[in-house]
Amino acid sequence: MRAHPVVAVATLILVGVGVKLTFFSVPMAAADVRSTKSASIDVAEIHREIKDLPVENLHDMTFVFPVAIDRTI
Repeated sequence: MRAHPVVAVATLILVGVGVKLTFFSVPMAAADVRSTKSASIDVAEIHREIKDLPVENLHDMTFVFPVAIDRTI
């Protein structure tokens, strides 16, 4: 006889959560198409605008392999 109130409370909780999700759901966000001027980038304009970029010199030894002195193996 005690199982009936527990089942009733569980059912009420599940129904309440379902009603909340149905009526109080978060609205979908829509993107504003007019927010950007265009989706393309003009690389030539970027090169014209930027005059002096800093240059970093580095000693790149990516493909330098050690050479064995004695190759008689």
